[in-house]
Amino acid sequence: MRKFFLTVFMLTLFILSLKAQEEVQGEAAPETKGFFSTISWFAQGTILFFPEHNGMASDPMPVLPSLGAGASYPFTKIFRTELTLDFYMTHYGYALGRAVPNAIENRSSLVIGSLLAFQAAAYFNVNSFMTIRVYGGPAADLRIVVVAEDLNSYDMEDAQRQTDAVRNYFWSSGRWFMPVMGAGMDFTLNPRVKLGIDMRVWAPVYRLWTGEDLPAIEGWRFGPGVRLSF
Repeated sequence: MRKFFLTVFMLTLFILSLKAQEEVQGEAAPETKGFFSTISWFAQGTILFFPEHNGMASDPMPVLPSLGAGASYPFTKIFRTELTLDFYMTHYGYALGRAVPNAIENRSSLVIGSLLAFQAAAYFNVNSFMTIRVYGGPAADLRIVVVAEDLNSYDMEDAQRQTDAVRNYFWSSGRWFMPVMGAGMDFTLNPRVKLGIDMRVWAPVYRLWTGEDLPAIEGWRFGPGVRLSF
């Protein structure tokens, strides 16, 4: 867990260093405007909700903290393209012929998820203080699945079997593909920094072709969060 948050922290520092470098270059040569100088960067924190309706076969809905970062490139004053990456960690098992969430005490597999999205965005300035954003585009949940940590030795064989099944389930039939849509509001703190609130939804479009008889809410993701742009 500490390695995970250290990685995210280092990623944020890297983005900040790129931004600082562009600002220094811009001061040294104000007449030139490079590609990176037009990009705005942001860090975001999200609470992810994975709704489940699997009866007694899985534990309650995972509610997960997530850290991420992104970049936004303007094509016009309104339209932009954005690239985002968000990280999360949770536990899963295998039941009912599919991967289902597990509470930590019932864990079999540790899932390290990376939500990667490439989205089109529209920015609407309400006034000098507030901006409204709407966005959407293709996204993927790139999941690393390993045997959960600190299991008893007699649980390892079953845990390995479930982990292999969970990994195969997530990476087969395009179950990693889930487009994202969302909306947010930014509030100007100073000329360089904005604080925003967001609501994102990831849609399990793979259900259109897998043919599974799943609960209606299965596979959806919801993510309210905050965003700091600079």
